[in-house]
Amino acid sequence: MWLDRLAGGQPTSSGSSTPQPASRPYSPLPRRTSSNLGPYVTSQRAGQSPRASSLSLVSNDSSTSLLASSRRPNGSALKQSTTAAPDIDPNQSLKTLERLLQGLSDDAVHKNKEASSITEADLEVGADFDGLALKEFATAQRPEPSNWTTRPSQSVEEYEKEISKFQDLHRSISACDDVLNSVEINLTSFRNDLAAVSADIESLQARSAALNRRLENRQAVEKALGPLVEELSISPDIIRRIAEGHIDEQWAKLLIDLDKRNVAYQKAISNTQKSKASDDLGPLLEKLTLKAIERIRDFLVTQIKAMRSPHINAQIIQQQNFLRFKDLYTFLHKHHATLAEEISRAYMNTMRWYYHNHFGRYEKALAKIKLHVLDRNDVIGHEDGPRKATVLSSSRVAATPHDAFNLGRRVDILKTKNQTALSSYLAEEDQSTHYLEVPFRNFNLALVDNATAEYNFMASFFAPSLSLSTIAKNFNYVFEPTFELGQALSKTLVGETFDALGLLLCIRLNQYLAFELQRRRIPAVDGYNNATNMLLWPRLQVIMDRHCESIRHLTNAVPAKPTRSAADLAKMSAAPHVATQRYGQLLQSFLSLSVDSGDDEPVGTSLLRLRSEVEAFLTRQSQSYGADKRKSQRFLYNNYSLILTIIGDIEGKLAAEHQKHFEQQKAAYQE
Repeated sequence: MWLDRLAGGQPTSSGSSTPQPASRPYSPLPRRTSSNLGPYVTSQRAGQSPRASSLSLVSNDSSTSLLASSRRPNGSALKQSTTAAPDIDPNQSLKTLERLLQGLSDDAVHKNKEASSITEADLEVGADFDGLALKEFATAQRPEPSNWTTRPSQSVEEYEKEISKFQDLHRSISACDDVLNSVEINLTSFRNDLAAVSADIESLQARSAALNRRLENRQAVEKALGPLVEELSISPDIIRRIAEGHIDEQWAKLLIDLDKRNVAYQKAISNTQKSKASDDLGPLLEKLTLKAIERIRDFLVTQIKAMRSPHINAQIIQQQNFLRFKDLYTFLHKHHATLAEEISRAYMNTMRWYYHNHFGRYEKALAKIKLHVLDRNDVIGHEDGPRKATVLSSSRVAATPHDAFNLGRRVDILKTKNQTALSSYLAEEDQSTHYLEVPFRNFNLALVDNATAEYNFMASFFAPSLSLSTIAKNFNYVFEPTFELGQALSKTLVGETFDALGLLLCIRLNQYLAFELQRRRIPAVDGYNNATNMLLWPRLQVIMDRHCESIRHLTNAVPAKPTRSAADLAKMSAAPHVATQRYGQLLQSFLSLSVDSGDDEPVGTSLLRLRSEVEAFLTRQSQSYGADKRKSQRFLYNNYSLILTIIGDIEGKLAAEHQKHFEQQKAAYQE
């Protein structure tokens, strides 16, 4: 670039270089390139001769500069670029150029001349010269192509005017070079750091592989020795928790673990080859087991004492503090059976007192309920008399009306869905009068519910340490006083009563409770139910015998032959007798309560005896009409029809037998 400017701005001082015109005519011939130029080829510029351009390119200085620039291994090429200083002397530049040109060897000049000369062979190119000879075509004046541009020569003054731009460009290039230098430094540092990180990663991989091998070896050893070490050692944390920890579900699990270690220790000492570890473990296990037994004893004794507190609900303590820790008693019974038996005895004595005390108070509360009193006068063959009402404590109160032969609403006590016993407070505050089945049902229902809860608890807590037969025996010991209270209450209720319906209702209630106990799988209360039946059935037979005896007295009171006059006999009514009305109601009540009864019950036999006495009475009574057979038959027909009407809607096998019988009797005396 600076050669162009110098050639255009200064006159040529040496005659060795001939100035060329500013513009060269266009030639269609291809440009020939000398082989001496090598790979470095530049375009010819205006104001320079071809020779001068060729020489400058093959000069030693230019070659050295280009090679030196291309051999730098690192860094930016911008560092090697040269910018012209703003204070260059043009004359000095021309002298330097002439000295370089004169230093060329004659061989180089000769080669350059041969390269720039045109031979005849070059002129024989088949090119189109528009019908002109080559010399004519070369000397012809033609317009320059439109895409050629001429660049005016730049003077020193113009260069000096634009020197600031070149200075700014130089500074920008220097700044870029500095930036690239810093980038190079950073990249070099990053490469070094990356190499260090790679080395660290390789080291970590080697260490990781070594650690993995060590871990695998340790796991293999632990798998082989772990169970053995576990059996022959106890951690200090387990010892501390068993000796001092709070008794909860986790503490109970520690006892199970301790029991397993005891079993393993017993197997270990039974072998012929004993180890030092098993010898050291034995005393520790023994002391730890004794400490656990001591803590279990204190815990169970505390809970048993809590049941003796007033107004305490024993079932809550049983569920929350006993059943949650039933493994404690199993552990205690296994390692110290004598102490476990003493704890069991203490519990049974406590619950024996607990149930007897609570049911004793409940029995006294039920004794305050007012009951209808049915005595020997409330039978079929007796005339109506004044009624009485009393309480179990034998205190007399005003008489209340009652019906000894009609069941009525009393059957609802069997059909009710309320299976909750009456509380003591409500029993004491109740001012109404009831029949005897009400206190019987409430006491026995409460007894069955508590017996069920207690038996289930004992079977869950003491098993499998104790057998079911032993548990049933212990249960009977606990409830023996309570069963005696129930027997005494039943004797008091039915001992002197003549309420046949009340007794039969009590029998059905007792049967229902027996079925309920079978459904709940509580066999330990069967003895109490059987004892209660032994009280109820004989008393019912006594009352039925009393009804039969009263009807027999009526029969005997009727004369065998009529002693009245014919006028009196004519005035006698053929309406049913009042005893027939009572018998029909009593029979209907019995049949209603015996719908599902079995053939082996004594109710059927009692009803047959009573029916025979009633039929004998009616036959004897019909004879009092004398010779008026028609009126006598009408009397019998009316009585049997009344009985059949009363029992006609009852279902069951026993009811069907009686209905069939009275239909036959009715048909026999029908006109």
